[in-house]
Amino acid sequence: MLTVAGALVVRTTSGERDGVAVTCADGRVVDLGATPQPPGEVLDASGCVVTAGLVNAHAHLLQTAFRTLPGTRGVPMAQWLPAMAAAYRATGVDGELAHAAASAGLAEALLCGVTTVADHHLTWPAGTGDGVELASAVAAAARDLGARVVFVRGSAGDDPGTAAASAEAVVAALLPARDGGAPAGGVTADGMLQVAVGPAGVHSDSPETFRLLGEVAARHGLRRRTQANEQVDVVAAGQRYGRRPLELLDEWGWLAPDVTLAHLCAITDAELARVAGSGASATHAPGCDLPMGWGVAPMAALSDAGVAVGLGTSGGGSNDAGHLLADARLAMQVAPLVGRPVAAREVLDWAGRGSADGLGRADLGRIELGAAADLVCWDVTGVADAGVADPVAGLLWAAPGRRPRHVVVAGRVVVRDGRLLTRDETSVTRELASLLGRRTAP
Repeated sequence: MLTVAGALVVRTTSGERDGVAVTCADGRVVDLGATPQPPGEVLDASGCVVTAGLVNAHAHLLQTAFRTLPGTRGVPMAQWLPAMAAAYRATGVDGELAHAAASAGLAEALLCGVTTVADHHLTWPAGTGDGVELASAVAAAARDLGARVVFVRGSAGDDPGTAAASAEAVVAALLPARDGGAPAGGVTADGMLQVAVGPAGVHSDSPETFRLLGEVAARHGLRRRTQANEQVDVVAAGQRYGRRPLELLDEWGWLAPDVTLAHLCAITDAELARVAGSGASATHAPGCDLPMGWGVAPMAALSDAGVAVGLGTSGGGSNDAGHLLADARLAMQVAPLVGRPVAAREVLDWAGRGSADGLGRADLGRIELGAAADLVCWDVTGVADAGVADPVAGLLWAAPGRRPRHVVVAGRVVVRDGRLLTRDETSVTRELASLLGRRTAP
């Protein structure tokens, strides 16, 4: 049993509460009371705002190994994609690289208050076979670190049948069968691992790929995810089909309540209404789309229309960081450019409950009885918070790059006093640096 006690404010589903103690047992929140519940460990949250663990709804963990590459900054996506592909080929994508990159990306996530990461994996070299090695490497990295991960078997121009067969193999390998099939929602019994499927988008994948991966999802109850209305797929859809991406996704059965759409930068009012009517959810990735000049998604308008809105970092090849709170701050700051202003609390909800809802995970991104015991203690007593009248709003407005004091995942302390407990941070960094050094040396 673990109790997080002494906080200035705890952001529960029912409201913000002062001085409440959050008690966790068996990976769940079991009590929200005024005093710690003995026996068990008490984690000191004095001077902190406590939130639910943040949920990164759209990431590409492999790209942690490919940050700030020459030729990938501030360029059109049609130029960025081949530059990244060339880097993958030159380095060699395999299980060893996938594990090292995921370890670094997930360690960074935990140190930034992110307890769940949806990893949309899109790179499947011929030598990686059915993809189980890559998927298992990411799952192992998450298990070692104590992070939750959603592994999305993606596709980016893969043969449709090969992609579907690989998705089946990944499900069989990562999800122990219960009652003759995969666990409900593609989530393991402990809630630490989830499997989903998702083509990269209409710019790279055929209707057949969408159909076959959709069938895999239907057979196993998996969530579906894709990217839509970025620069490249709007152009490609027009040239190839004479249509808009969301028209095609609707026609192909990929606008539905089990689908999450990432990016949505170039979206019209009519398309926004179409997404809202379908029940699909949306993920904003401002830390990728803005600095690359790819656009700003109208997330406030989507939210006002009833769409579940989440936040993601996208990949290190375009964002270069896995700091979701920093991207939440950016989302808040740029929202007035494409619609109404959004409050810090609304964006914090996107980074937690909204992202979790897009994953079909009502147990994540919230603090309430029975929810997963994923908690983040944000110290608001430092000089960067001096003079802040509203410490909850200050989580975003003040201290860009803020890191938490403590992080708890499933009732287990994984970051204490800003230090990663589950693995040595230096060794994680050196592992990736050494591997890249060996593979890219002249």
